[in-house]
Amino acid sequence: MPRSRSPLQLVAPAASAKAPSASAAARGGGSSGNGNGISEGSATQRIAEAITTAIVERRLMPGTKLAEQQIADIFKVSRTLVRQALNQLSRDRLVTLEPARGAFVAQPSVDEARQVFEVRKMLEGAMIRQLCARITEGQVAELRAHLKAERAAVTRTDVPGRTRLLADFHVVLARMLGNEVLAQMLTDLLSRSSLISLMYQSSHSAEHSQAEHVAIVDALEKRDARAAVKLVEQHLGNVERNLRLNPRASDLALALQPVE
Repeated sequence: MPRSRSPLQLVAPAASAKAPSASAAARGGGSSGNGNGISEGSATQRIAEAITTAIVERRLMPGTKLAEQQIADIFKVSRTLVRQALNQLSRDRLVTLEPARGAFVAQPSVDEARQVFEVRKMLEGAMIRQLCARITEGQVAELRAHLKAERAAVTRTDVPGRTRLLADFHVVLARMLGNEVLAQMLTDLLSRSSLISLMYQSSHSAEHSQAEHVAIVDALEKRDARAAVKLVEQHLGNVERNLRLNPRASDLALALQPVE
């Protein structure tokens, strides 16, 4: 797949913005200053979070070059701090670093896409089963409020907003178990899922996905673990099936035949 020629679309967030990447937030780094009253660790974290958010919200396409100097100018920091953020994202497999070429938004392979969804099914199936046994009325109300926000974003065709909210739904479920390690793992997997969707998504409907979330919450409210687990597995299976992971080999003669 050729590399994207789209320009870097990145906006430096406010220092107090909510972190989209739990893993990035957990790796704040050092505390030495950068001359602007912001610690080097905080600056590195902000850069990593901004890039992650841009990927999740589909503002950065797979293969986009992440020019160090351009990012440094956006955040008004040194290239050293930008390099630290890119190295961090490389460990998260959101960025690939190529010798003499620089950093690029990762382009997941078909095998990686399948593996990501396989891991998500294992994690989220166990997670939803546990949550069914302990979910509170207050947590159900929180999920209903999240579903309302999802629905509003889908209705007004807010693509970045609905993408973020539909992904966050799964992390909200994990945090309700009080297991931050699980929430961080799921956040990283969801970021990688966003890249996979950018590369392979076909006709998957955000509206259909949102309706599946409603059904999952309905099952949770009834404490029906069997139905909830089945619905989560079906939901992830539907998302995966709507990805073009099995492209047909091109028939050269057919491809070059003139269209009448």
